Amino acid sequence: MSLKSLIATGTKVWSDSIDPQIIKQAAGKGITGATSNPIIIAGIIEKGGFDERISQLIDKGLSDSDIAWALDDELVASAQKAFMPAWERTRGNDGYVSFELDPLLEDETRPVSMAEKVKRYIELGKKWGTDRKNRMIKVPATEGGLAALEELAAAGITINVTLCFTERQYKISRDAIWRGVQRSKAGLEHFKSVYSIFVSRVDVYTAKHVPTLSKEAQGKVGIVNAKQMWKMNQEFWKDKGLKLQQEIIFASTGKKMDWQSDDYYVEALAGSDIQTNPPETNDAVEKNDKQYRRTVDQMPPQAVVDEIAQKVDVPAMEKVLMQEGAKKFADPQKALEKQIGERRKQLAGVK
Repeated sequence: MSLKSLIATGTKVWSDSIDPQIIKQAAGKGITGATSNPIIIAGIIEKGGFDERISQLIDKGLSDSDIAWALDDELVASAQKAFMPAWERTRGNDGYVSFELDPLLEDETRPVSMAEKVKRYIELGKKWGTDRKNRMIKVPATEGGLAALEELAAAGITINVTLCFTERQYKISRDAIWRGVQRSKAGLEHFKSVYSIFVSRVDVYTAKHVPTLSKEAQGKVGIVNAKQMWKMNQEFWKDKGLKLQQEIIFASTGKKMDWQSDDYYVEALAGSDIQTNPPETNDAVEKNDKQYRRTVDQMPPQAVVDEIAQKVDVPAMEKVLMQEGAKKFADPQKALEKQIGERRKQLAGVK
């Protein structure tokens, strides 16, 4: 029951999946939120779980892309219903499900102008996020996504800034959302925002691109980076007098290297804010008998922190990780739409 131990440190545990089976079991494990992705929908389609619904949507004349988004919306809405008790119990501080905006806006093979990206992020954010009590809209910390945040916040949309790797991205997003929400007619009483800092991908990057890091520092860069932004976030919001917490989500928390334990990042970041863990990571934590303690405010030795600051070229890291991240977002969406197209042909054959 180590998930309960982790939660007892002050961490909110969310699932990086809206698979209905995972959501069904979530409440009993203490999991209080989730985030969507197209891979989950693809898996259900593969098993024939959406055949009837896809047929209905085809009959309505929907395109493959529109069908993908309709299924995503329905799955997210179902998960929202499951987590609504947590949202109500915490008066809007927990119990959210994140809905990802169209990752194809950042697809390098289908270039979109900056002005069009910003316009589309705002339109889609309003479309999928208006009047959804416990839904967060995931906006990537790309230049187009960042430029859309102020208007989305002003429109009262609850935002999860995703694909965030650096302090630059965090500060721009936080400040834009804060400016926007102060213009919002909705006011500050129900204002909630989160900032998803991707952790393990940073360590994968440094293992490949910064091989001169010492053994003590390698595998710690993502943790140090995330903790520094966590502290910065704590400092910024503490005097704003808000009812709800504006939180850091520690994302990309699954183990990536052979030498890491299954709960390597979970343990290092325990004690505050939110961990959106892959289902297999949450399962591993649930099965171990570890007693977690608060570590989110504890840094490695200063020499390690200094070495990381000296050797890691942060702008170069951000550029590479954002290129990789945009591709990792876009490719599954393209695959899902292709899969729906193939299913369309198969279902037409059945008819």
